[in-house]
Amino acid sequence: MPEALRIINLESGLPTGDEAVKRLSEAIEAAKRDGVRALKVIHGYGSSGVGGVLRQRVQKSLANRRNQGKIRACVFGENWNSFEKVARDVLDQCPALRRDADLNRNNVGITIVLL
Repeated sequence: MPEALRIINLESGLPTGDEAVKRLSEAIEAAKRDGVRALKVIHGYGSSGVGGVLRQRVQKSLANRRNQGKIRACVFGENWNSFEKVARDVLDQCPALRRDADLNRNNVGITIVLL
């Protein structure tokens, strides 16, 4: 049985924005091939206090993919709570995410992706 959730840490190795987006693309394609339902993307918030390059580039890339129909949904960490409609929809489609430690914690350093 395929895994319901896979975690990818894009912060690891301190990649550039371009490298992180490339790694994200590869991770999404691999997860789809493997039948994974959702990804938890760790991109961090950045040390500037206004959100880092990785976070901005990853979230922009995911929003574009969602708009193009390449992923079903994405929920940015600040909206990853049971009060947000899109988060509830994702939880309904992938119940394993209910056990995610960051649910309802306002962790802006992560994004949940429904494939």
